[in-house]
Amino acid sequence: MQIKPNIGILNALIRITIGFTVLSWCTAKLVKQPWRDSYLVMAMLGGMKVAEGIVRFCPLTALYEQGKDVMDNRNENEQGNKQHQDQMIPYNPT
Repeated sequence: MQIKPNIGILNALIRITIGFTVLSWCTAKLVKQPWRDSYLVMAMLGGMKVAEGIVRFCPLTALYEQGKDVMDNRNENEQGNKQHQDQMIPYNPT
């Protein structure tokens, strides 16, 4: 799989900003309550958002676009089959 940027510059900057905000919030909370695993999970999610913004690639966006392409191809095939059936000459044994 080839990784090409699939999000824009503004989207990337927003992801970086929100990711660093979540990461700093979680780090501050983990200092006070290190036994809470939920803060660690949120820190990982914030780090993922920062990484997505830096490389400008979102795997969920890529998955959505791939699924959309599959559905578009499926609809085109169904329409092509329907047109082919309409063009067929019906058999009339009289």
